Amino acid sequence: MSTTLNAKQRSQFLKQLRDEHHETVAQVQARLKEQQNIRRQIGEVMRNTPKTVPEIADASGLPAEQVLWHIIAMKKYNLVIETGLSGEYYLYQQVKEVKA
Repeated sequence: MSTTLNAKQRSQFLKQLRDEHHETVAQVQARLKEQQNIRRQIGEVMRNTPKTVPEIADASGLPAEQVLWHIIAMKKYNLVIETGLSGEYYLYQQVKEVKA
């Protein structure tokens, strides 16, 4: 009986938290969606051939500093790799997904 009561209290507490922080949750969800769209744009640009940050910025219409920020994050999670240099800029390419 106590586990049922604890589960019910927990459920009510979580509902209260969601209600209290609805605006914050909505803002975070919108920001995540925006970031996913930006990373999708960046991925499209370098789908077939490696590109430098300035090339990605020109092709996507995004500011170079924003592209660099996303490239670094994508590199951290092994979504892109460095494939060499073009002048003084690193070339980045999207990692191909391996289908099982």
